Amino acid sequence: MNNPLGIFQNPVFLSSVIAWGLAQIIKVPVEYFRSGRMNWALLLSSGGMPSSHSALMVGATYGAGLFVGFDSPIFGVIFPITMIVIYDATGVRRQAGFHAEKINLLIRELLSGDFKAEKKLREVLGHTPLEAVFGVLLGLIVAQVMWLLW
Repeated sequence: MNNPLGIFQNPVFLSSVIAWGLAQIIKVPVEYFRSGRMNWALLLSSGGMPSSHSALMVGATYGAGLFVGFDSPIFGVIFPITMIVIYDATGVRRQAGFHAEKINLLIRELLSGDFKAEKKLREVLGHTPLEAVFGVLLGLIVAQVMWLLW
């Protein structure tokens, strides 16, 4: 029987989770320097700098390449999945955020009286290319450090 805690001995898993966690944590001070306010909700939200989606997937992909081999079937499967996730984060989800922003503007204009909208749509859904690049770099760094320390 497999050890359920053995996943914490898996360097590829750790590379991805650590990269994701660091990206989520880094979002708070980045937002503070950008806006002057601490937004602790960023610890558990999507969007923002750096992209935690990119960091997670690149940490796993590069970690798999380092620990299992860049010529392995595992790397061959995870690499295109990573590309899809990054494309989605910077493309589809970003566009959905733009749509939410426009819809929220329409609701504010239409309901400018006492009547209030039910719920405001989330506008920060995706990532700019720069946010994705920093997520990719974070994932690469974390996987490389894990490989050097392992």
